[in-house]
Amino acid sequence: MFNTDSLINAAQALPGRATAIPFEDKHFVSSIPLTYQPNASEEQILLAMGCFWGAERLFWQQAGIISTSVGYSGGYTPNPTYEEVCSGQTGHAEVVRVVYQPQFMPLETLLKLFWENHDPTQGMRQGNDRGTQYRSAIYTYLPAQQAMAEESLLNYQAALKHHQRGQITTEITTAGPYYYAEGYHQQYLAKNPNGYCGLGGTGVCF
Repeated sequence: MFNTDSLINAAQALPGRATAIPFEDKHFVSSIPLTYQPNASEEQILLAMGCFWGAERLFWQQAGIISTSVGYSGGYTPNPTYEEVCSGQTGHAEVVRVVYQPQFMPLETLLKLFWENHDPTQGMRQGNDRGTQYRSAIYTYLPAQQAMAEESLLNYQAALKHHQRGQITTEITTAGPYYYAEGYHQQYLAKNPNGYCGLGGTGVCF
């Protein structure tokens, strides 16, 4: 059986496909296109916090968020399926793409939500969800985002240390390709209000 607790390298990755996985380009809650691109006064970021269902709901509920979607990033396989990502053979993490207005949703506030709503010390899992696709990660699009994310990690690590918690394993790096997940995953908990939500923080405030 393939080891889903260790990241693969590019040579081990599944080949994927040239065409994108089909999905409806319309947010189930806001009706804004999932492929919405930020304008000059807006920004985007990719956040991985374990299962992307609950993480996406957390962000679409916030003021200053324009659009959310779920997908796969951080790996090698182009246009992967959910099953391929879960196999551990794509290298991807489950991520939420968040398009936001910094004047109403400052990145600092967004990062506070990120750190406090999952456990960033668990490596290749979140709670009972195990596998490399559930790792914690921040994929940035701007140098200022990268710098602030790295600073926020240091600050949150200090808070965790004060409460005798472990070392943060969150990956923070420049965003690579983002592949939209299948349509049934998009805004899953709006379509299935009683569905599984794996969000759970450490109880330590940012």
